[in-house]
Amino acid sequence: MVAKLIDGKAVAAEIKQEIAQDVIKLKDRGITPGLGTLLVGEDPGSRSYVAGKHRDCAEVGIESIRVELPDNADEASIANAIEDLNSASEVSGFIVQLPLPKSVNTNRLLELIDPEKDADGLHPVNLGRLVLSGTMNISSPLPCTPSGILELCKRYGIETKGRRAVIIGRGITVGRPLTLMMSGRGVDATVEVVHSASENVSELVSQADIVVAAAGSPHMIRAEEIKPGAAVFDVGITRTDDGLLGDVHPEVSNVAGFLSPNPGGVGPMTRVMLLRNVMQLAKTGS
Repeated sequence: MVAKLIDGKAVAAEIKQEIAQDVIKLKDRGITPGLGTLLVGEDPGSRSYVAGKHRDCAEVGIESIRVELPDNADEASIANAIEDLNSASEVSGFIVQLPLPKSVNTNRLLELIDPEKDADGLHPVNLGRLVLSGTMNISSPLPCTPSGILELCKRYGIETKGRRAVIIGRGITVGRPLTLMMSGRGVDATVEVVHSASENVSELVSQADIVVAAAGSPHMIRAEEIKPGAAVFDVGITRTDDGLLGDVHPEVSNVAGFLSPNPGGVGPMTRVMLLRNVMQLAKTGS
């Protein structure tokens, strides 16, 4: 068996076209979606990532507003920048690019974001709404990477209802929210979360119909652990002497039914789901 590769770039391109058409319709109604970004410091990876978001916006007709602060910005300066974005009428939603300087309280600053402008869908209020709703059919923005994974399942016809899913990693951007979303009504998977204290990890993975690896441990998931025909999503990535490596060993493609590689799988979907959130926020805020 050779896995069908899930092409996140191609799906993201399709969704961008859909979003571009929605932007035209919104502008016809006098609504102009706008994404704001707040970048603190000169980290090359962060700068590149933020620049990519602004290019995405330009492709689909979404306005973008860039706010940058120096490395030595204090907590008060960052808080003021967040409040300015909260009140900016041209900003439908915005993100604070992480990591922030170690000298500031990141969690306290992120909680200053207006939940109605939370383009990442990770504000405690919006995550709480997700918990209370038990479904993805809510008006609040949804976390981007989990949304991208489920969109790929939908577009590739990967069944989730009643299927056993194992999520490796319990981080706030992927593991925790994806657990809520995959177990929610309308997706209806049976979900297990694996983390650093879990036992019998290989056994759990081998029983899964869907595997999402988001641990940031290079090639930790091996072919012999995968159930034949399973859908495997490689989300974690690590910089090594051999370059950037995902959590899933390439030989998994000889066993899995579907494989979302890294790069080229979930990453492009994360960015396009951010655009979708900005669109949704523009609609609800109009």
